[in-house]
Amino acid sequence: MTADLDVARTCSGLDEVPHLPEGAIALNRKDFTTGAEVRWCPGCGDYAILAAVQSFMPTLGISPDNIAVISGIGCSSRFPYYVNTYGVHSIHGRAPAFATGLATARPDLSVWVVTGDGDALSIGGNHLIHALRRNVNLTILLFNNRIYGLTKGQYSPTSEQGKITKSSPFGSVDRPFDPISVALGCEGTFVARTIDSDRAHFSEVMRRAVQHRGASLVEIYQNCPIFNDGAYDVLKDRDTSQHRLIRLEHGQPIRSADQGVVRDPDGNLRVIDLDPTGDVPPLVVHDAQADNPTQAFGLARLIDPVQNLVPIGIFRDVDRDVYDDSVRRQIADEETKAGGPATAQDLRELFGGHDTWAVG
Repeated sequence: MTADLDVARTCSGLDEVPHLPEGAIALNRKDFTTGAEVRWCPGCGDYAILAAVQSFMPTLGISPDNIAVISGIGCSSRFPYYVNTYGVHSIHGRAPAFATGLATARPDLSVWVVTGDGDALSIGGNHLIHALRRNVNLTILLFNNRIYGLTKGQYSPTSEQGKITKSSPFGSVDRPFDPISVALGCEGTFVARTIDSDRAHFSEVMRRAVQHRGASLVEIYQNCPIFNDGAYDVLKDRDTSQHRLIRLEHGQPIRSADQGVVRDPDGNLRVIDLDPTGDVPPLVVHDAQADNPTQAFGLARLIDPVQNLVPIGIFRDVDRDVYDDSVRRQIADEETKAGGPATAQDLRELFGGHDTWAVG
């Protein structure tokens, strides 16, 4: 994403920002912190995400004046109040639509969408998939706690089957969405997953997401201590996480500490146990830059309800035409043909049209 770095503020108290892009401006965490009281439940994973984002944003070298954070409705959607950038707390599920208009009208802005599993995948499902399909230049953070938190604990589109909640007292019968599979099915050009408590992994994935030109979706596993506490404990425990997490790295074999991914003769991916005393069989090498998303989709499908194996990292990172760039080129071409920008008379003719009907 681009930014007008000339619109910069003078900052103090920062000697060095790691990985600061050449020619970028120096900022620190205070530049991205507001005075608003942070109002989430104690222990909520949103705190960790907020702290990571506020620490990460200065490394981009983009002025707060050139960043806009758009949210919908839900616990995660309070985010714009707490980061010192421009922001919009919009309406349920519609954040990608608001953000699409802003990204198209303002190419100088870095536009972010902050949403949750309910906001993005239920009422906002169509807005999300079309933002990804169009490849709008957005960075989308999807907080996934597998529950509705703001409305007090109903099952969400990512809740596992059998989940007992206030809205499913006998257990949910729904098959859950996997956000990564949904994004890849929409031909998302940048699709990744990280965890709220892993600051280093989160920051690196976010850096790549913001640098990507086009739609970036980052699913963030996030704990809800009130209505779905411990949903990802096995992925955060030091003793169990190394056996369950596969950290995807482009160009590297796909494996955890003791499991690996192989390809069967029929083309499907399969997880096998690795014998530490024997030879390691040929493992599938991760290719995040493959134009065909088939392998990335296969990796997304390896996840299971009890999280025996969970791939995290960047599933896909490819270049495609960007929606808002194409719209602006189209307008510029039309203005060139017309000899200048549209006039009020042009707009009246456009809105009035030439086809009329007599009704009645």
